[in-house]
Amino acid sequence: MGRVEVIAFLTRKWRKELDYRLIKELWSFNDNRIAVRFAYEWHDDSGQWFRSYGNENWEFNEKGLNKRRYASINDMSIPESDRKFSGP
Repeated sequence: MGRVEVIAFLTRKWRKELDYRLIKELWSFNDNRIAVRFAYEWHDDSGQWFRSYGNENWEFNEKGLNKRRYASINDMSIPESDRKFSGP
């Protein structure tokens, strides 16, 4: 996936995932690799809220650009009253 495809992917994602709130925690890093775990909340255009949990592993090339990314993400619908990550 090149930069144009990444931009298109993120544009689609952010049009769907509104009022996105993210928390990431560094899990591990070594040389050109990093692993994080994360949780985020968002709602769709119908107002349904979701919480997403997952892990990401990244590998960077010698120029510091992303070479590989592996992610495992689980989405679950939640009532707005169960949100944990609210704020401005």
